[in-house]
Formats: sequence, structure tokens, C-alpha cells
Amino acid sequence: MKLYIAEKPSLGRAIAAALTDTLAKPHKNLKTHIELANGDVVSWCVGHILAQADPEDYDDALKKWNIETLPIVPQEWQLKPITRTRTQLTVLRKLVKQADEIIHAGDPDREGQLLVDEVIEYFKVSKTKKNNIKRLLISDLNLPAVKRSLMSLKNNSEFVPLSISALARSRADWLYGINLTRAYTLQGQKQGFNSVLSVGRVQTPLLGLVVRREQEINEFVSKPFYQVLAHLSVNKVPENEEKTFTVKWQPSDACQQYCDDEGRVLVKALAMNVVNRITNQNAIVESMKTEDKQQGQPLPFNLSSLQIAAAKQFSMNAKLVLDVCQALYEKHKLITYPRSDCRYLPKEQLKQAPGIIDLLSQTNLPCAQQAKNADQSIKSKAWNDKKITAHHAIVPTEKSPKNCQLNPFEKNIYLMIVRQYLVQFYPAYLYQQTTLTVKIANGHFSTNAKMEQQLGWKVLFPINKTNKDQNEFQVNALPRLAKGQVLHCQQGELVEKHTSPPESFTDATLLSAMTGIARFVFDPNIKKVLRDTDGLGTDATRAGIIDLLFKRNFLQRNGKKIVATEIGIALINALPAMATLPDMTAQWEALLTAISEKKASYLHFMQPLINTVTEMVAGASQQSFTGLPKVAFKPKRAKKNLTRKHLV
Repeated sequence: MKLYIAEKPSLGRAIAAALTDTLAKPHKNLKTHIELANGDVVSWCVGHILAQADPEDYDDALKKWNIETLPIVPQEWQLKPITRTRTQLTVLRKLVKQADEIIHAGDPDREGQLLVDEVIEYFKVSKTKKNNIKRLLISDLNLPAVKRSLMSLKNNSEFVPLSISALARSRADWLYGINLTRAYTLQGQKQGFNSVLSVGRVQTPLLGLVVRREQEINEFVSKPFYQVLAHLSVNKVPENEEKTFTVKWQPSDACQQYCDDEGRVLVKALAMNVVNRITNQNAIVESMKTEDKQQGQPLPFNLSSLQIAAAKQFSMNAKLVLDVCQALYEKHKLITYPRSDCRYLPKEQLKQAPGIIDLLSQTNLPCAQQAKNADQSIKSKAWNDKKITAHHAIVPTEKSPKNCQLNPFEKNIYLMIVRQYLVQFYPAYLYQQTTLTVKIANGHFSTNAKMEQQLGWKVLFPINKTNKDQNEFQVNALPRLAKGQVLHCQQGELVEKHTSPPESFTDATLLSAMTGIARFVFDPNIKKVLRDTDGLGTDATRAGIIDLLFKRNFLQRNGKKIVATEIGIALINALPAMATLPDMTAQWEALLTAISEKKASYLHFMQPLINTVTEMVAGASQQSFTGLPKVAFKPKRAKKNLTRKHLV
């Protein structure tokens, strides 16, 4: 008997439907599993049915929180059944024992890989049976897609690194969360703060980002800075070309002592002197370079990029976007697996493109015309097998949305995903960029101009010229000029501006910070080993981590702004810098990714983490928690708040 173990009932039913359709015989649908006509069985895990054991499961004495018992480091890690799914675990144990062959059908990500692997390991499956386990990867719950996946089973052993990475993440969250939460809670109690001080490997550095941003805003003092513009004229140009245009002064090295770190001039007299020197003077063209440029299609969405885009366009928070995506995937079957961290597509998926585009063109949604105008002969850079891991980007499925009753949130997110898919079949955006430099009274001035040649994929997006674009480029094309040509500076202009404080985090910018954490890392040695894509948490966990900080009363909303509460600020100020900065956690996240890519080992990650936790526990007694309020928000069930889900 073959046993298919899915992650959730919805996936299990989709697998059974595809297998039954192949057999052309009915199946027996039970509460815990589905028996097929040929004797094979499809069952599921209902999400996690096992959890890391609690400290008291290792030693009853650890039930009481005591600094002398820390750090708690299990010598042999244990898992225990989750009470609400114990019945399902019992059924799976029986089915696994009866099975001749097991097919692992967890979700196509590291968490889904571990979720089924740990169940098989928990049942102590024989080595022979374990070596023969197959892996079924499904990212689309529609019947044709599931059938294709069933024809492409892989060896489960190929995904061992993915499972080890998820296992290391799970144990790291336990070690860090259990030990530091206990250590700092006990220290806080000595200062009169009688509530749990939750500390997590990801949640605490994330809270630290928000607290430091608000501190920067509160401490910010605006300063004036000065720019010099030169308004130039050309004596003889063709009638259809502009005769006047503006260039901006580029301060020389000698002027840098009067500038800030961003090269902005802070001394008004210096800028005014330049204005007086250049007015009514000749301007000599030093160089004029025109280049043909193009901008390729934006990649399809992964979960984080979709959450960021939805926050910007619709002010939707990360958890809402994830919930909507799960409904579009499981209930409506309109999109592929949503908890993806990948923005690329396998070349094999191109075969489904004509059918997807055709059905989209027949809907009464705004995407219909977009689909009709798509050029299926275009192949963007998104189709890249080398960039694919266990899953691919989020794209529409081969199911028509015609008969689906979508609520406004679902419709908005679906149309965003569809548009991001359809742009792959639109040409590149083409433009000409001209860079001009001139010399006036020994000072250097420059400007850029951009002329659009072909809108390409940009026709699918509303035009939104930002201030940055307007400052960076001339609105109109520059006249054709030659090196050495003499122009006339009619007038120098002094422009006074003021430095602006950093902006408070929003849903979009906080997610963006989590996905590209390298720019917030202080340690240069850690910073240089991080990639631009290394982040805090994973695409699947980020929404939950942000939501947890709100539930713990560490964060609150002020309109679209996300700010820290009094308790959140006090907690970050009380903790050691190491716990509140993203440096260490970002490095660990990069190592976890390296494990999944076979570039690092489990021990390479875990041993330094254990050493760090030991040092931080020892240093807890040196921390001052006097800034915490005496009366604080108390979680109703503190123990519940320290489960696997909330230790991150």
C-alpha cells in the first residue's frame, strides 16, 4: 500500500481527487484519511502535529523558572504530540506501519519538508523504508497541476538539507526564546515588572528596529542645506528643441569640508558665492553622452514582495495579505502556493502560459484586456530553472475566476498577482538617457534627461512620476550639444532645502526592512557576508512575527505608522544591544539558508548559537530593567504565549 502524507486536509483531498480520476473508481472518504479503490491511502498532518518538548518534559524541576537552571540545552532533543491533533497522529502511526511505500506531500518549502519528515522520524520508520520515501511537490491544487506533479515524484533524500535547515531554525528559536525569555523575565521581576518579557531570535531585533527609528525621529534636528542651479540658454538650436534648460552644481573635493555625509552643502555663503560667480557667464560643454537603455519586466511575486506591494497600494497588513492568499490558494484554487520566497518560474511552466493567458482574456475582470494584449512569444528573465528551489513564484493557475465569488480583498490581491504574471509577456521598457556636464567659472554642473522610446510592460502600471524622478531627470529632452560648445548662464539660483527626519515604519517599509536586513546591520564583518536578499525570518513567518508584536502590546498603529509602545521601548532599552540589533540574527538567517543550499552544516550553526545564548544568560543579571513600568500588560496565559509559534 502507498501512503501519501499531505500537510493539510485540503492538499490531501486534491491528491486523492487526482489519483481517483486516474483510477476511474470511487474512494472512501474518512475524517482522518482517504482510502483509494486500489488500496492506496491519502492522509495528512493538519499542520504541525508535533512540537518541541517543553523544558519540564526533560526535567520536572525545570517547570519552575529559576536563573540557576539556565541555560537549558537538551542533550537529546524531544518532540511531543500536540493535544488537539493527537487522534490524527495515532491514525498516521497505524498507516505508516502498514505502508509499503511513503510519499511525502508536505508543502513545498522548508517548513513543509520538516513537518512530514519529523513525523516519519518520530515513528522510527525503518532505514529501508525511509530510504525509499518519495517527495511530491504540489504548488497548484487544481486537478491538472496535481496530476502533473504526481508524474514527477522525486527522492525525498534530495531534500534533506531543506529539512535540516528547518530543524535548526526550530531548535534555535526554542533555545533562544526559552532561555532568554526566562532570564530577562526573572531579572525584570527583581525590578518590579511582574509580567513575561518575551524575547525572540527574530521578534526582538524587529522591535529594536522600530524603537530605534522612533528615537531617531524624536531626536532629529532639521538643518538647512543649499543647492545651486544654473539656468542655461543656447543661441542656435532647431525649432523643435528647447533653448533653455537647468543644470545643478556638483561641489568639488575642496568643498567637502562644508558638506554633510551625503554631499549636501551646509554653508549658505559658499553656495551664494557660486551663484554670484556663475550669473551671466559662459558655460562650456564638457561632455554629452546619450545611451539607449532598457528596463526588463519586474519579476513575479513571492510572498514578501506581494505583501509589500499590497501594503503600498491597498494599505493591507502582512497577515491580511497572507490570509487572503491562503484563501485564493486553498478555497478558490486561483493561485499557486503562496508561502514562497522565490520570484522565478521553471521553464516547464511556460507550457501552461497559453492556457492561463487565454482564460484570463475571457473574464470580465480588468485583466482581460491585459491578457489579450500579451505577447506569448516573449520570454522574460523570470523563467530560470537555476533560481528554483522547492517552490516557485506566486502565479495564477489554470482555473478561471469567472465563477469564483471573490471578496474585495481577494479580488485586489488576485489582480495584482495576475498583472505581475502578465507583464512577463510584454516587451521591455526602452528609453534614451542623456548625461550632460558643463563647466561654469571653474565649477562643474550636470543634469540628466530621459526620453521614453517604448513603454513596454509599463503600460500595465499607472504612471507615477515621483519627486525623485523629477529631480533626477529633465522633464524635456536636452538640445543637441557638442563638446566645447559655449552656452550662456543667464542666472544662478540658490535653492534652500531642509533635511528631513527618517519616516516611521509602515507595513510596507517594515516588511522591506525584514527582507533586506543587510542595510540595517551595524557590524561591518557581518554586513559583508550578507546578500541583499538575506533577511529576518522567512516569507512564511514574517506576517506572524509582526502580528505577535502587536498582540504582546510591544507595537501599535498610529494611522499607517507602526510605532513602539511604552512597554516595547522600555524592553529594548533594558535588553543588551546584542539581543536588539539585527546583526547576529541576520547572520544566523544567512547560515540557515546556507544549510538548505548544502553550503553549511547543522553544527556550524548550532554551536555558536548555544555559546551566545550561554553568554547572554550569564549577562542578564547585569541588565537594568528599572525603566519598565511597574504595572504592565499581562498575557492571560503566559505559557501559551511561549509555544513553538511564538518563540521566533
